[in-house]
Amino acid sequence: MDSLRIDTEALLPAQRLEIFRETFGRRLLKIEIEPEAGTDFHVDMTLQALPGLGIASGSLSPMQNRLTSELINNDDLVLVILERGVGTARQLGREATIGNGQAILTRNDEVGSFAGHSRTQLINLRFERKRLSPQLADADPLAIRPLSANNPALRLLTSYLHAVTGELARSHPALQRAAADHVHDLVALALGATRDATEIAKGRGVRMARLHAIKADTVANVTSRWLSIDALAARHGVSPRYVRSLFQSEETTFTDFVLGQRLARAHALLIDPTHNDRQISTIAFEAGFGDLSYFNHRFRQRYGATPSDIRAAGRRKFDG
Repeated sequence: MDSLRIDTEALLPAQRLEIFRETFGRRLLKIEIEPEAGTDFHVDMTLQALPGLGIASGSLSPMQNRLTSELINNDDLVLVILERGVGTARQLGREATIGNGQAILTRNDEVGSFAGHSRTQLINLRFERKRLSPQLADADPLAIRPLSANNPALRLLTSYLHAVTGELARSHPALQRAAADHVHDLVALALGATRDATEIAKGRGVRMARLHAIKADTVANVTSRWLSIDALAARHGVSPRYVRSLFQSEETTFTDFVLGQRLARAHALLIDPTHNDRQISTIAFEAGFGDLSYFNHRFRQRYGATPSDIRAAGRRKFDG
């Protein structure tokens, strides 16, 4: 997968705007860039290319990006997800302003503009029209119509993108194609999918996005005493049975996933020299274990050594 980081901080201040405007704006992104007067020009974006999908994510200083007739060279559809900030889109004689968590669909075959009125954090998703349109009930009327931050599919899409984009560059092409499929599914649901596309998405993109979201929630709260399959199901608005089926699709269980995360956390603490003065029982408890004998048994089963052995090996390595 192709990936490119664009950061204006790497350019000399005096040349920053003109180089970025010409090289990245007109040639690569096909837009005219106009910074807001009186503001420091700054762009920090990562561009990634998947099959039939382009992803641009990062932060921008206040500016207006215009698609002019001279720069139009495709009919792609672009979903702008504004994670933080305020921006206004203008196209097809319509105008709409969006804020935190909202999104808006634009077209690359019509002149238009998007103005960020503040420093913005956003994700732009560019789709080949011929691939996305068949999944949509009707794409054209959706252009320049804001999507609510409370749109369930949009929220799931955003969390999925955060979970997978950092891994995509190192992923096998088959996984990259699958990720592109999942994004298409979720965008179609957010915009309004056909009946067939909805059924496909529920069994494909939605399931994978929910699994990533539940895993991320589990990792973030893996040491919490309240963590259970019932509690997570309630937090994500699904049934415990559905959560079990998600983990089963990866030939594992929720219990095994939690165990692995807790053991990994304990292992990291044991080999960290800054925790050498702490008792192993304290580390086990903080990693989420309530039974020390169970922890010792599972730890040795996973790492082939006792917690004391692992700690001692870590000390020897640190001491050189």
